[in-house]
Amino acid sequence: MNIVITGASRGIGFELVKQFLNAEHTVFCLTRNLEPLKSIAHVNLKPVSTDLSSQDSMNAAIAFIKKEVSYIDCVVNNAGSLINKPYETISYNELQKVYQVNVFAPYYLTQQLLSVLGKEKKSHIVNISSMGGFQGSAKFPGLSAYSSSKAAIAGLTECLAEELKDKNIAVNCLAIGAVQTEMLAEAFPGYEAPLSPKQMAEYIFDFTLKGHQYYNGKILPVSSSTP
Repeated sequence: MNIVITGASRGIGFELVKQFLNAEHTVFCLTRNLEPLKSIAHVNLKPVSTDLSSQDSMNAAIAFIKKEVSYIDCVVNNAGSLINKPYETISYNELQKVYQVNVFAPYYLTQQLLSVLGKEKKSHIVNISSMGGFQGSAKFPGLSAYSSSKAAIAGLTECLAEELKDKNIAVNCLAIGAVQTEMLAEAFPGYEAPLSPKQMAEYIFDFTLKGHQYYNGKILPVSSSTP
């Protein structure tokens, strides 16, 4: 299979890349920092230096993908941007940066890859959201930009599932709970999450390959605690 993963240089994305490569899939890794990927020696690894806040950078990545392969089986929109500041102090530029990575990038990337999705068989788009953006879940002060953007990607998932259902493409969203990533440490210094990036990556790996057989347009909470 041909897989596209954003935010592939650390945390869940990095572990997810290794999962797919171990299963001998071809993985296009879209990330600004390619350095961590140099530790992985695999012929199917396709690192693509990409700034998800730049349309030109995304266009270059998309052109590279389409030149390399004629179809994509799965896209995992995993990249995330987080800022932890009181609502009244968040600037317009800070808000824009979070939404560019968490909402605009997956919107645009998926749109521009439509010509190579659903070709060989049904393709699966997996949007990674957060329990912070899950309706009815506990919300935390300082995360208004992040959590609202993750709620937006959940709503986008439902919209795309409806629009793309006749194009042999399924779209689902995983609202994940606390995982011990660098991003979590930035948001909640000292907090110890119940799951490691590798553990969550194992779940996302399996869901990406099989979840579209059972779901479409669903926002699924992946958390061991009650919202």
